Amino acid sequence: MSLWAARAGSAERAVHNRHVHRLWRLPGTALGIVGWPAGLRSKLHIGAWHYWWQAHLLDCAIDAYLRGPSAARRVVIEQLLRGIRLRNLTNRWVNDFYDDIAWLGLAIQRGSRAAGVQPPGALPAIRERLREGWDGGGGGGIRWHVGSDFKNAPANGPAAILFARGGDADLAVRIADWMQRSLVDPDSGLVWDGVRVGGDGAVRAIERHAYTYCQGVYLGTCVELALVTDKAVWNQRARRTIAAVNAMMTGSDGVLGTHGGGDGGLFTGILARYLALAAVRMPGESQADRIARQTAADLVLTSAAAAWRNRAVAAGGPLFGGSWSAPAVPPAVGQVERDLSVQLSGWMLCEAAAFIERQRPDLL
Repeated sequence: MSLWAARAGSAERAVHNRHVHRLWRLPGTALGIVGWPAGLRSKLHIGAWHYWWQAHLLDCAIDAYLRGPSAARRVVIEQLLRGIRLRNLTNRWVNDFYDDIAWLGLAIQRGSRAAGVQPPGALPAIRERLREGWDGGGGGGIRWHVGSDFKNAPANGPAAILFARGGDADLAVRIADWMQRSLVDPDSGLVWDGVRVGGDGAVRAIERHAYTYCQGVYLGTCVELALVTDKAVWNQRARRTIAAVNAMMTGSDGVLGTHGGGDGGLFTGILARYLALAAVRMPGESQADRIARQTAADLVLTSAAAAWRNRAVAAGGPLFGGSWSAPAVPPAVGQVERDLSVQLSGWMLCEAAAFIERQRPDLL
């Protein structure tokens, strides 16, 4: 077994050992406990359950299946899907947050293609809901949630990737072009978080925070559109995003910056996922394209090496820190290492490194 495949397998086992349990003790289900060590309420999945964290847990389970297909890993995918639907409490796949359902839609789409696991009606319901989120206010874009005045990268980027992969390139292009006009800083090339739209349809404020996952989903969108449209503009935009991340979102050690715990714990793992996608799948044979692919690979591999070097040893397997550049500490109340989001990000990073190792060993 190759180095990063083995490390990704260790991260997979650690998350399963600590966080993945039956939903309400029902056979044939699984769901991620959001904190470890977990109290009784958490073990019973009472209270916060973080729909979008579960979507990324499912995505990581699909990464593991692609790394090493097995009947057991396919069962885990099926169990997580059952658990998410049941815990949603509506007997539906959707909720009022367009970013939530876009993340889940991407995972379901990948699971269908990779493992043949496709829950009936899930993707059509999610795609229709996302289309409903688009309107002309602020020049276009999908809202963060139903009734919100906020249109942001984490709702629009995953939706664009979903549509590009699902044969609706025209809508994906419209979303990506809106992101370019509205969210990409013309000076730095970084992607801002979002815009707030007034009742008259005009943009009344720009949220200029540039989070790592905003860069990731825009990069992923550009790579998918480069593949399905064969237009040079998407490679150009992807290259600029990679260069901006490399210049402004890493430390002096070349390791990607992170955003602590809670929701922020997932942000940089998501960026690593789409940097790996760019390294492996971005088309083009120009020198600029080759440099961009190598840069994307280096960002993932340097960050993964740091996260692994700084891991803590705990019951169940490796424990990743909230910063990949600093040693992780055993989890306790108030420490981000206990968050499922942080551990998923570390697992996602290892899977991204394993993906590059498997598909493009020349970039190592």
